[in-house]
Amino acid sequence: MTTTLTEVPTLRTNLATYPVTKAMKDGRVASDLVNLDFCGPTPAHNGFKAMVRENRFDAGELAIVTFLQAKAYGKPYVLLPTPISGRFQHHCAGFNIDFGHLEPKDIEGKKVGVRTYTQTTALWIRGILRHEYGVDLDKVTWMTLGDGHLAEYRDPSNCERLPAGSSIPQMMLDGELSAALLGEDMPKDPRVRTLVPDAQAAAKDWFAREGVVPINHVFVVHEDLSKKHPDVVRDLYRMIVESRALTEGGVPAVFPPVGREANRKGIQLAIDWALDQKIIPHRLTVDELFDDVTGSLG
Repeated sequence: MTTTLTEVPTLRTNLATYPVTKAMKDGRVASDLVNLDFCGPTPAHNGFKAMVRENRFDAGELAIVTFLQAKAYGKPYVLLPTPISGRFQHHCAGFNIDFGHLEPKDIEGKKVGVRTYTQTTALWIRGILRHEYGVDLDKVTWMTLGDGHLAEYRDPSNCERLPAGSSIPQMMLDGELSAALLGEDMPKDPRVRTLVPDAQAAAKDWFAREGVVPINHVFVVHEDLSKKHPDVVRDLYRMIVESRALTEGGVPAVFPPVGREANRKGIQLAIDWALDQKIIPHRLTVDELFDDVTGSLG
């Protein structure tokens, strides 16, 4: 963090341009209390490792899994109750029907590709497969391309590393992987089917029961900023909420809400599933993710 001659701090900020953050990024929503230097990389997730390993940014987005790991391993960031991305995840596990039909439990004993074991999409779809379809996740061999963002973390023993440069979508299409956990990278190929049967209807049914839109990315600030400049943190919250209100066409119908209590169930579910999947080393509480300043927002 730097300050100008007028003592207005400038925050090194890693934040992508989403519909809900666009007004904040393009200056329509601004602040008299803080300047934001959007110095993070594109895509923003390329900055997550530098954020949690090197404290390279004062504020910005993190995948919720990365943030939960950061908190578990004592990294100095606190959560604002303002998710900036989220969606249903039921459609994010696919397979090639040319190699035979698969029901969810059929992936037990097989190799399934995922970019990293700790990828947020993977957390959610694995949890759905386990809790909705009875899949024993320990019986699946998870084929990964890379490690997680936290240096302290090690993948579970049923993970194996793919050769550098491997394409998980192509390996799934070629039958080298029985299935793959993929978000936007799912091949637009007529042979691809979702592992969750009728994934769109399943997601609607799940939401009707659970009332949770899975959170992908959250907004965090360095704990020193919150301790020394609580007014700046409160204004950051205001900016995010106002930017969200200016979303072109309105905030998507399927999107996480604003506020700690409104997000409590979704955050708790992420914690529970991260612990169950050996992504965090011990249980966290929802409230310890916030401090006195950020926990009072909204």
